[in-house]
Amino acid sequence: MIGQGEILAPAGSMESLEAAVNCGADAVYIGGKSFSARQNATNFDAKEFRQAAEFCHLHDVKLYVTVNTIIYDDQVEEFENFIRYAAASGVDAFIVQDVGAARIIKDTIWGAALHGSTQMTVHSVKGAQMLKELGFKRVVLSRELPEETIREICELGMETEVFVHGALCMCLSGQCYLSSLIGQRSANRGFCAQPCRLPYSACGDPEACALSLKDLSLMRHLIKLKTLGVTSFKIEGRMKRPEYVASAVMACVQALDGCAPDMALLKSVFSRNGFTDGYFTGKLENMFGVRSKEDVTAAAKLLPDIRKNYSQGKKIGTIHFKITVHKGLPTELEAECCGRRVLVEGVVPEEARSRPINADSIERQLCKLGGTIYDFGGLTAKIDDNVALSAASVNAMRRNAIEELNKLKIKDKAPVYGFKPLGEINAGSEETPTETRIRISEISQLVYCKKADKIIIPLDIFLDNRDTVEDMEKIIIEPPRFITDEEKIFSRLQKCTALGAVHLMCNNIAYIKAGRELGMKLHGDYFLNISNSYALKWYREMGLEDVTLSFEMKGTQIRSLKKDIKTGILAYGYIPVMLTRNCPIKNEIGCGKCTGYISDRMGFRNDVLCHGEYVEILNSQPLYLADRLGEIGNISFRTLYFTKESAAEAARIISEYEQGFNKRDNITRGLYFRGVH
Repeated sequence: MIGQGEILAPAGSMESLEAAVNCGADAVYIGGKSFSARQNATNFDAKEFRQAAEFCHLHDVKLYVTVNTIIYDDQVEEFENFIRYAAASGVDAFIVQDVGAARIIKDTIWGAALHGSTQMTVHSVKGAQMLKELGFKRVVLSRELPEETIREICELGMETEVFVHGALCMCLSGQCYLSSLIGQRSANRGFCAQPCRLPYSACGDPEACALSLKDLSLMRHLIKLKTLGVTSFKIEGRMKRPEYVASAVMACVQALDGCAPDMALLKSVFSRNGFTDGYFTGKLENMFGVRSKEDVTAAAKLLPDIRKNYSQGKKIGTIHFKITVHKGLPTELEAECCGRRVLVEGVVPEEARSRPINADSIERQLCKLGGTIYDFGGLTAKIDDNVALSAASVNAMRRNAIEELNKLKIKDKAPVYGFKPLGEINAGSEETPTETRIRISEISQLVYCKKADKIIIPLDIFLDNRDTVEDMEKIIIEPPRFITDEEKIFSRLQKCTALGAVHLMCNNIAYIKAGRELGMKLHGDYFLNISNSYALKWYREMGLEDVTLSFEMKGTQIRSLKKDIKTGILAYGYIPVMLTRNCPIKNEIGCGKCTGYISDRMGFRNDVLCHGEYVEILNSQPLYLADRLGEIGNISFRTLYFTKESAAEAARIISEYEQGFNKRDNITRGLYFRGVH
């Protein structure tokens, strides 16, 4: 299957949007003043949304709007108003992270196209299948995928979008909580402060930036990606200048034309010590880099020339004119382009006093099409003898005809939506926290979990220690968070069910699909970032029995949720703040000298858990609520999430939560009381 090869460009401002379109983009994605994962970009207000849509459709370019943040219940009305206005303005699709936001769009706008944002962390066939089942038209794949996985997902028959150029985060999109826990600036809410670009080190090097990757560039692989079946080639960069957007779009055009893209130009315009294609090729070495002084200064001399390339509009049609000039009647000018035809009237011609008008003089005015999307294609003229028209009147008819043609073109290209009111969600009875769940990280902790209502056991630990596990109705199997070999994981889950496992923890949307196929009881993990009542409703309809809410919610927001599904919170744990395919320790000092942690410039240590094919980086302090459990209500269960604790430490913490222990240092309350931006 051959992909469409759509070049999809970012635009954080109208100038960037025009640069993208003029340089050859097939589609542009933008964000509004709210609900965008790049809240620090200039972004588009209500008036600019309509201008952006009209400009794009006039140039045969599609416009997608990013609503790729998690939303809270008190934002639903604002969100609904925003998407209705965006749809009425003519956007072609909505890029969505939050399942609840997607549900609101589906329930209120007939015909809306949903694109699953990379923030949904879809990186497997079953994940893409789940989105397809939910009615998503397109999936934006995680940046960490190798060629073969992209091929497999493309074969599903839904549209695929792949990032091919731009910034590369250390963490999988949608799974980073570092910024929110450090400074309440949530990446899932569009306010990431990028602390990962600051110094971190495995060996105390104050200059090391162990969490900073080079920028991504797959420019030399675009033809291959198209052959794999990729629909859209996405450029990152809504916070970057128009010259960057223009350069990246032009490089994509060159690459798809079979020419070598100007990588030196791209590197000079913006990079972090060059580029990497390591995830796509499977070569994860030499992927780290920072933005140096040389990187910053390299672009200065290039920007004026790049600006010239995008400042000139492109022509996309040839216009043919037909003018009729009769004595005593208003002049008529017909304009035709690409099957669209308009007729405008002008003034009644006067009797010529000296020089009658003729076809040549009229053509000289009509061919002045600079600044429009049209080339001049010729004139047919019917002109009575001895009549006169001023150049100004001909120019006015030309402008009016072009304006009417533009309106027709924009109308033809703009999608047509239907609208309906958003249904209310009925609130169930308020939940009471009666259950304790414990996630173990080693089998020796199991003996202390006898009073737990549910015990979450990682898949490999369960299979290696099945004989020590007794009450299977209590056990929830936790599969790997990153899926490298989907068939292998599915096979191992089948083995778990054969050994009596009943429950599955869904830490990625792919496991909802897998668990249903295996007939397991499904539980939603907090990594799904569930934060509103509409998400709860849709996950219940997907088959989940209960969910752990996002810890980026405040206690007051949790209490106000409307739901008919059991919910719980994470009440203890060294929260994994990053999920990454690259190991920062391995890159800096090698596996043989592994320290097991990295430290920041303030001396705080973040433990690094190696899972072989992926890494989890833990928060430097544990979330601890043993003394404040009564302050978060309307939940059914609390989870103690053990990662690095010994069996003895786990036993002590379990006891503290049972007794309501009220004194401990070096802890965090998470975000339940302070919230996020």
